[in-house]
Amino acid sequence: MSAGAGDETLAGFRASIDDIDASLVTLLGERFTITRQVGIHKARVGLPAADPEREAEQIVRLREVAASVGLDPSFSEKLLRLVFAEVRREHELARRDDATAADG
Repeated sequence: MSAGAGDETLAGFRASIDDIDASLVTLLGERFTITRQVGIHKARVGLPAADPEREAEQIVRLREVAASVGLDPSFSEKLLRLVFAEVRREHELARRDDATAADG
C-alpha cells in the first residue's frame, strides 16, 4: 500500500501532480513533433544540427522565466540541456536519414 493511503488531502495533491505530469509529457511530445520537423528542414537545407547561440539565448530567457515562477533556475537549465541534447540527437538522425534517402 502506498504511503499516505487514505489521506484525502494527500490524494488530492497527488491527483493534481499526476495531471500536471501528464501535461508535461504531452507538451514535450508536442515540442518534439515540431523539433523533428526542424531537424528534417535543417538536414534538407544543410544547416548544422545544433545551434549553440540559440540554445544559450533560450537558457538565459528560460532561467528568468523559472525564477519568475519560483522554480530554481539551475534546475530549469539542467532540464533544458537534457531536452536540447535529445533534440540534437534527433536532428543528427534526421541528417543521416536524409543522406541515406539522397543516396538511395
